[in-house]
Amino acid sequence: MASPFIEIPVGDRLVKVTNPDKVYFPEHGYTKRQLVEYYLAVGEGILRATRDRPTTLERWPAGVFEGARMATREDYARGQAGMGAGKSDAFYQKRIPKGAPDWVRTARIAFPSGRSADEVCPTEVAVIAWAANLGTLTFHPWPVRKGDVDHPDELRIDLDPQPGTDFSDAVRVALGPARDLLAELGYTGYVKTSGKGGVHIYVRIEPRWTFTEVRRAALAFGREVERRAPAEVTTKWWKEEQGRAGVHRLQPERQGPHDRFGLQRPAAPHAPVSAPVTWDELPDVDPHDFTIATMPARFAEVGDLHAAIDDASFSLEALLDMADRDEKDHGLGDMPYPPNYPKMPGEPKRVQPSKDTGNP
Repeated sequence: MASPFIEIPVGDRLVKVTNPDKVYFPEHGYTKRQLVEYYLAVGEGILRATRDRPTTLERWPAGVFEGARMATREDYARGQAGMGAGKSDAFYQKRIPKGAPDWVRTARIAFPSGRSADEVCPTEVAVIAWAANLGTLTFHPWPVRKGDVDHPDELRIDLDPQPGTDFSDAVRVALGPARDLLAELGYTGYVKTSGKGGVHIYVRIEPRWTFTEVRRAALAFGREVERRAPAEVTTKWWKEEQGRAGVHRLQPERQGPHDRFGLQRPAAPHAPVSAPVTWDELPDVDPHDFTIATMPARFAEVGDLHAAIDDASFSLEALLDMADRDEKDHGLGDMPYPPNYPKMPGEPKRVQPSKDTGNP
């Protein structure tokens, strides 16, 4: 028996939604149809965040339920080796799914492993709705456009509270040393909640620098914020070195934070979302107030608060000069890369200090 479905008009398209009454968030009874309708309600904003960007889909096709498990890198490696990947309930879709409509565009990107993939590249709101029907709760756009996938056009700053700190700590750092430094650099930063407990700041940059150079600039930004608020901020990589500081965790890898309006990986059953806010309202924000139930009305009232983000882009030269000074005067070079990267030039050991035997 064929599964029930409805068709929703989105622009010039009809988007098929299968099993529309399937409950995706059992605690509140939110259905797949409500998930799709949420993304349509904020469609203008999420398309601005993902338009023309290769985008990884974080899919939860069975919905969100207690004990749901995200597939890990180890699962993938076991599957590639024919060992059986184990049961998982959610996964990252890097390649365009088979059977996608011909109006779903793609962009080819290369991974550090040397492999490549044709990733979904949203060009219209209908693509967002189509992906939501597949159980996509979060869209992870790369900080590049399909016309030039080697030169980022976005600097992403992630203030990520660690154990012992919370959202208020991230807000205090964002409104203090981080915002001050943005102003001194002449940057316009667009702020949002992460959907979990942190704060993300986005800055449009000129697409003139490589990923490695943008990473270097991001490290320089973080280290300068750390100097200004050493009791609250650390750029230390290993948790055992961090203490109780609010961690300014950067996103220098190829994929940065998830999109505006995307749902946070749903450890919380009330479907929290990542929400653009203004700098003025940030001090009074409660990130738990932004959910798939509340955001449509907010978006209808305030619109897309990041609508002007493409109006100006900025140079990284000042930050790269700061990075040069950090290395020359303080011996501050690179930080460890994620484990899926090959060993990078100038990269320190990927070993926790307590486990470092000193052997090469």
